[in-house]
Amino acid sequence: MQHYTKFAVALIAGVVAFSTQASSHREAPGVTQTPTIDSTDFYAFNSYESGREDYVTLIANYIPLQDAYGGPNYFKMHPRAHYAIHIDNDGDAVEDLSFVFDFDAKLGADGNGIALSIGPEGEQKSVKVPLKNVGPVSLDSSAAANFFESYTVELVQGSQGNGNRTTLSANGSTSLGKPLDFIGTKTFGSVAGYEQYANQFVYTTDLPGCSMPAKIFVGQRKDPFVVNLGKTFDLVNYVPVEGDSAPGANDGNGFPGGVTQTSDNDDLVDKNVTSIAVEVPKSCVTGSGNGVIGAWTTASLPQATVLNPNATFDKPAVAGGAMTQVSRLGSPLVNELVIGIGDKDKFSSLHPSEDGQFADYVTHPSLPELLNILFLEAVNGTLGTSFPTLAPTHFPRNDLVTAFLTGFPGVNQLATVTPSEMLRLNTAIPAVPTNEQSAFGVAGDDLAGFPNGRRPGDDVVDIALRVVMGALCYPIPIDGEPTNLGLCEESDANVGNVPFTDGAPIDASMMGNQFPYLATPLAGSN
Repeated sequence: MQHYTKFAVALIAGVVAFSTQASSHREAPGVTQTPTIDSTDFYAFNSYESGREDYVTLIANYIPLQDAYGGPNYFKMHPRAHYAIHIDNDGDAVEDLSFVFDFDAKLGADGNGIALSIGPEGEQKSVKVPLKNVGPVSLDSSAAANFFESYTVELVQGSQGNGNRTTLSANGSTSLGKPLDFIGTKTFGSVAGYEQYANQFVYTTDLPGCSMPAKIFVGQRKDPFVVNLGKTFDLVNYVPVEGDSAPGANDGNGFPGGVTQTSDNDDLVDKNVTSIAVEVPKSCVTGSGNGVIGAWTTASLPQATVLNPNATFDKPAVAGGAMTQVSRLGSPLVNELVIGIGDKDKFSSLHPSEDGQFADYVTHPSLPELLNILFLEAVNGTLGTSFPTLAPTHFPRNDLVTAFLTGFPGVNQLATVTPSEMLRLNTAIPAVPTNEQSAFGVAGDDLAGFPNGRRPGDDVVDIALRVVMGALCYPIPIDGEPTNLGLCEESDANVGNVPFTDGAPIDASMMGNQFPYLATPLAGSN
């Protein structure tokens, strides 16, 4: 473990420079027009459920900013899209394994839609209902459900375009079910009733060439990300420095006027997402590499879509042409706050192996300078200082290139080094139980967390703010000892030791402690 600790904290430098201040919600102009294929967050971590230490969990969240009460249609996955989770286990920035999900939907009453007899005897007509359910739904009965969503999963071994494809099955069927969104407690009886209903959609499936089975779940979950979203994008309309002597101390003894920790700062506190989750044996994803994997998620659509002028439930449009990638996510926030507006849709469409063209966004990141423009005068006025700049001054940011695009030897560098953007996870670093996890991951002396992969309870926002402003130019605690990483000097970062924060707290206790880990979705009605 010592060779992990020597380099692991440095990983934050690159990954975090891309992952500042929000999750990947509405990250590019093009994807905002099709929210059903908008990937909001991606997680890759060593499973920390008791007894599942030999597994890796990968979670791709889609359809951002779901209001729980968003009826009557709620949140259906795109029926013409391919959603995929990719794994590179040799470092060539090309997927070696992909789980590809395709969705379908049908109405109740054998696809005809539930109808009610309306009118007095002799004048009755059978009229189809406008709702997704006409009565209670439970673990024991879905007879009152008027909408059913299902999906198939292909495991592609090799590149997604021409690899060997195997359709996975569970319980003797290749068609797997997705639970209804959490319409409300009258429909499902209670929160516990919905949990029991949704849990039946966790499937166990065999993988070709793998001696242990995998798990799969697709369904609505509480959005696990927390962020001061509205104020952040309003030119950071708060003082992004801890206002207390310690987070949650409520003593006001931190930075004058600084933001303090409260869930009131979390603009996603009342939002749900749709999760695609797989749990796979480590031995079946690491291949012949060195135990480190790179992972990312994508969504693709057919090149052409023609609207049906006489639309039906089954055919609102006709699609054709090659499948084209329109959404992509590895590490959080690459597209929101690193890639320039003109390149955002291009980045979404490209493969990790093509990322070299975006190098300037890494070596000369714009976010620190934006924060400098916004806060330099106020900081100097408050503290009585005369900083010429708040932004780190060492260029090019080769520390970020090494850490973010290539990984560090002995920690999360794959067997072959190909500069590319993805989450990198060392499967040999043991998982940490929920109650022992640090929300600051590697920076909190917890090697199993971000940026060694990413867990749902990792506070990537606060880590990002601090590192992008130069925290790694100062000694970092490793095994409790302040350690100079040699990446830059303290004089390169005037505020690198400042506790930057968005004031929205997160930790592992807000999540589940077993697959699929994310919390039960919020009910549309209580």
